[in-house]
Amino acid sequence: MNTLELIGRKKELFKSDIKKFEEELKEKINNSKFLVIGGAGSIGQAVCHQIFKRDPKLLHVVDISENNMVELVRNIRSTVGYGSGIFETFAIDCGSSEFESLINNEGPYDYIFNLSALKHVRSEKDPYTLMRMISVNIFNTIKAAKLAKDMTAKKYFCVSTDKAANPVNMMGASKKIMEMFLMRESLTQNISMARFANVAFSDGSLLHGFNQRFSKKQPFSAPNDVSRYFVTPEESGELCLLSGLKGNNRDIFFPKLNEKLHLIKFSEIAQLYLNDRGYEPFECESEDEARSDAAKLIENKKWPCFFFKSDTTGEKDFEEFFTEKEDLDMSRFDAIGVIRNQPNFDENKLNTFEERINSLLNKRKWNKEEIVELFFELLPEFAHKETGKYLDQKM
Repeated sequence: MNTLELIGRKKELFKSDIKKFEEELKEKINNSKFLVIGGAGSIGQAVCHQIFKRDPKLLHVVDISENNMVELVRNIRSTVGYGSGIFETFAIDCGSSEFESLINNEGPYDYIFNLSALKHVRSEKDPYTLMRMISVNIFNTIKAAKLAKDMTAKKYFCVSTDKAANPVNMMGASKKIMEMFLMRESLTQNISMARFANVAFSDGSLLHGFNQRFSKKQPFSAPNDVSRYFVTPEESGELCLLSGLKGNNRDIFFPKLNEKLHLIKFSEIAQLYLNDRGYEPFECESEDEARSDAAKLIENKKWPCFFFKSDTTGEKDFEEFFTEKEDLDMSRFDAIGVIRNQPNFDENKLNTFEERINSLLNKRKWNKEEIVELFFELLPEFAHKETGKYLDQKM
């Protein structure tokens, strides 16, 4: 069973749009220099693959994970092979002085794709990881946008998330605030973004966890009341590429909700996954039962599963890619909707937010409540759901 079937679909989302603009995409890529930040993550690798297979003049990739970077190179060499342009990777942090040196000495670049992010809802469980999420998702992003402007890049693309639409968790809210800061940067630098659904089997995702649990002969654990939209890694790369090369300034791309994009529960995917591998899902009443009976059940071609009602902080009851207040263009692409933004932002509120975050950092002491309060000042309608329970407390 392929990934599409596991997420309840039969058709790929963006092939008609890619086909329609293929010649234009190839020409732009052939004649351009690209920098991909966060290029060794699941979405970053998909974007790099989309660029590389169209033979760019230059492709530089930055990521702090040297191991994932090795896999990126091996994957590209094992599928596409080689191109006529320059391809190099750099294991550095985009917020570092080394990154600025890279920009100064190896740039300028025509297109910058920023895929770096802390993407997990669980990142708000403690104040220290939460502050790093703010630094990466907001301020490193803005710093990179300013560097793009300084080198007169044609476009700066940054990945957002569907969870930025009416956010209920700090991760989604951090991306919404990032979008607000980028509206200010869009006055002097062309910027586009993308919001999309969960990327199936991306690193660290629950579906990726199914692969890990299966290889280690461990029980599966998943909520049975949470439904999500999924895109494949390839589709995530295609959506980012189209936004980066075809998006107008301030555009945010998202997948259209139609019969091709199927809403499915995590527990359903777990069952499909196990059936495809010749096992019968066996529902257990508790984590303890699933762990203790794992070896015996698996030996008899049954796989222990603990399916539960979701009760952790930040879980959204439903998925959406846009709000009723946003201006949409649903006719430009076959399978992609576009949010058309005006450069609306409150300069004073943005400055105050940045100053107060820096003040907390300088004090070397802060708590989650202080940060949540700052988020509410920028996002008065932020529907944060605090339950006191987090995913790290589950199997």
